[in-house]
Amino acid sequence: MTGGDGKAGWRARLLAGRSRLTAAELAAAADSLREHVLGALAGAGQVAAYVPVGREPGSLDLLDGLRSAGTEVLLPVVAVGGLDWAVYSGRRDLIAGALGTREPAGPRLGAGALTGVAAVLVPALAVDHRGTRLGRGGGYYDRALSPVAGRVPVVALLHDGELVPRLPADPWDRRVTAAVTPALGWTGLPVVEHHGC
Repeated sequence: MTGGDGKAGWRARLLAGRSRLTAAELAAAADSLREHVLGALAGAGQVAAYVPVGREPGSLDLLDGLRSAGTEVLLPVVAVGGLDWAVYSGRRDLIAGALGTREPAGPRLGAGALTGVAAVLVPALAVDHRGTRLGRGGGYYDRALSPVAGRVPVVALLHDGELVPRLPADPWDRRVTAAVTPALGWTGLPVVEHHGC
């Protein structure tokens, strides 16, 4: 893919690519991502994550797997002015949220809830080798990640082919520190380029 026409062009191409994924491909990708993430986050006390919408990478099985391993999972709640957070207590307790999302029905924890997390799993349309994340354009995660300490991994879940060499970036974009794809698994970012490769 080329990125000469900016973020809007990238978003259009990436969404078109996702629209061509079959149900079997989506299920296989979700299973692979679950295994990669559960292996990497074994023993984490608290993790922020998200409920995938449409063809976004990830799954409720991943969230349930984290909970089964003893990890408390915080999920975003779209609120006025940004994201709030609530504890995921199981898929039966999810309710319809704003912007087509699903969110926990439990108490809201406030924007500062992420200060104690061991990692943050974020949705993305693509991530580049520098850690630049391309989202859907609302800026919710860029704002929500401001209280997250620099040492906490911020990890984008992707489909294969969505970890790319370079994306357009704005000064306010919050970079991610890792990306997970079904084929490559957990990839730390930025990718160190070797001369002669």
